[in-house]
Amino acid sequence: MHQGSRITAVGHYQPARVLTNEDLAGMVDTSDEWIRSRVGIRTRRIAGPDEPVDELAGHAAAKALASAGLAPADVDMVVVATSTAIDRSPNTAARVAARLGMPGPAALDLNVVCAGFTHALATADHAVRAGSSSRALVIGADKMSEVTDWTDRTTCVLVGDGAGAAVVEACAPGEEPGIGPVLWGSVPEMGNAVRIEGTPPRFAQEGQSVYRWATTRLPAIARQACERSGLAPADLAAIVLHQANLRIIEPLAAKIGAPRAVVARDVVESGNTSAASIPLALSKLVERGEITTGDPVLLFGFGGNLSYAGQVVRCP
Repeated sequence: MHQGSRITAVGHYQPARVLTNEDLAGMVDTSDEWIRSRVGIRTRRIAGPDEPVDELAGHAAAKALASAGLAPADVDMVVVATSTAIDRSPNTAARVAARLGMPGPAALDLNVVCAGFTHALATADHAVRAGSSSRALVIGADKMSEVTDWTDRTTCVLVGDGAGAAVVEACAPGEEPGIGPVLWGSVPEMGNAVRIEGTPPRFAQEGQSVYRWATTRLPAIARQACERSGLAPADLAAIVLHQANLRIIEPLAAKIGAPRAVVARDVVESGNTSAASIPLALSKLVERGEITTGDPVLLFGFGGNLSYAGQVVRCP
């Protein structure tokens, strides 16, 4: 078995166009007050028709590489978590590799919807531990605006577009792993609670059942993810949950039992960006200096398929 791995840099990207609650009130029967009281979102970013999901991913990846002081050729694996790629081949990872001019990395896409990034991070960590990769780019990127029915006020108020990326590298011999063991699983009988189906594909969900499941079942699972890393929840410096809805994030963070932890609330300004939400929120916490190198941070994704995955990582 090889050494563990760690995150050495992060980066994020959001499109320029801001869509406010007031803008949405002009499109569907809703209001700023209604949206903020129910989901806590104020704004979201929307990509243009000429900004495909691999472009969002490429910008975030380039920022993470620059932050790590690395060239694209230094990476031997690209894992992209996305559920909104329109084309099946070439996959998003291959397109990102081509955009960045990488010479020949392993390039794979992973579709676990809102839990995609934490699954992708675990996959890269496992590849490094198995010795099949020495340095990986892990990207969560979604263009939810492309799969949204903008006449459906229950879903269109939730979504945003964006991407976040992390550079994952093998630890030096004797160095403590910076990515803890993943705790992952799913609830297959609730798979239909979050859907992106049909032609053209459209996002739909059973909001109440997702809310109930997330606020009642997830706290214990998230605490278990901490235990796998040998940490008590109270030791956490930050909690970065999938940015689904502020009304899910706040009670869930409180029930995990980490009173001093910074809780990511990027959903307020970015909306639900699916697989992008965790790396986007993490990168912003790092950029703002709200967490510092070595801090233990719980990442926990949940949602589509009713899948979940979480692990404790050390802040780059």
